Amino acid sequence: MTLYDELFSYHELTQILSDESRVKGVLRFEAALAKAEARTGVIPEGAARKIVEQCQAARFDLSALAREAAHSGNIAIPLVKMLTESVARQDKHAARFVHWSTTSQDALDTGFLLQLQDALTLFDADLSRLSEALAALASQHRTTVIVARTWMQQALPTTFGFIVAGWLDAVLRHRRRLAEIRPRVLTLQFGGAVGTLAALSGRGPEVAKAIAEELRLTLPPAPWHTNRDRMAEVATFLGLVTGTLGKIARDISLHTQTEVAELFEPVGEGRGGSSTMPHKRNPVTCAIVLSAANRVPGLVSTMLSAMPQEQQRGLGGWQAEWETLPEILRLAGGALHHLAEMLPHLRVDVERMRQNMEATRGLIFAEAVSMALADRMGKMPAHLLVEAACKKAHAERRPLKEVLQLEPGLHSHLTLPDLESLFDVRNYLGSASEFVERVIAQAREIPPVS
Repeated sequence: MTLYDELFSYHELTQILSDESRVKGVLRFEAALAKAEARTGVIPEGAARKIVEQCQAARFDLSALAREAAHSGNIAIPLVKMLTESVARQDKHAARFVHWSTTSQDALDTGFLLQLQDALTLFDADLSRLSEALAALASQHRTTVIVARTWMQQALPTTFGFIVAGWLDAVLRHRRRLAEIRPRVLTLQFGGAVGTLAALSGRGPEVAKAIAEELRLTLPPAPWHTNRDRMAEVATFLGLVTGTLGKIARDISLHTQTEVAELFEPVGEGRGGSSTMPHKRNPVTCAIVLSAANRVPGLVSTMLSAMPQEQQRGLGGWQAEWETLPEILRLAGGALHHLAEMLPHLRVDVERMRQNMEATRGLIFAEAVSMALADRMGKMPAHLLVEAACKKAHAERRPLKEVLQLEPGLHSHLTLPDLESLFDVRNYLGSASEFVERVIAQAREIPPVS
């Protein structure tokens, strides 16, 4: 299926995760292995050159490789066979040294890590773009008043900038997580048949170091064939990112509802329309992000379930990763990319936000009044007085301030100017502005991706 590639992912990431790139990754490992073994004197330099020359994905029939993999159990076995035959046609002696002292899992794991290396670079760039867009939005709307909602109901006043700062704060944590896990996850896999590199007669660590340097991967203290925490960690990281993206998309989509109408995705030719209802303006990006947020957790669960692998080579668990982790990357990367593209063009209706503040006829200021009264008459009596006034205002569909002005028990504690002040939204935003400034300051401390 490719019809939805651009909807759920995007071209650059799809290319990195393609079949051709998977084969390129394995061949890059084989080339690096040959170079490293020549450099350390394990195989002749001439043989290494011949091997490297043939490590070109375009030389291999991917359809034939797929058919052979169905019998061999993975693509490395038939690919090494094809590579050996290709080298033999140039130099039979050099062909003896193809895939020398290594194993299929070394080639497949390291080959995938090279794809992951490129994919995480894209993630880093899009997380940076997303944080820049959110920082700009938070700064622009740091004082834009909006109703905060809890349990899907209007609660208290806040600012839109504060809401956006909350999204940004989470994205910044993901940027730090990515910087932290990259060297740990992008770690060479090279252990030979059972991890001891016995076939290299003591030269294994030296060869491994040379491969890691060639491929710019971290050199591990020991091979990790069936210790899959690195792969599970990147999967769970991507799950966390997708969850945050889903949170942002869920919030935006709720604000785009007709009855709320405070936010809108950008308009464009053919974007967000309906096949039957001309008036529709659907939040397309939010739908794609939420789709990923629904799908990724189950895939992360598969990665975690695949961790208990048998002894020195996994049976089934390792194989379960091959399509699962790329799919997580595809969905998470697509959601991130599309949200980062959309957010700079998000339309904010400030006037509608102000209008919606009045929907409860002042009930959202009930806590402010209750807290002011609590200082004068005690918390529980104040709560009961304001609660009764709220019920009356709601039942009679009258403004809360009007009901309170006529409440005899209030007059000995609050003057009418006091009451007016309590119903001024600017006086009940708490520390929202300070929190926005703190998050934006943190965003400035993380350098953008070059």
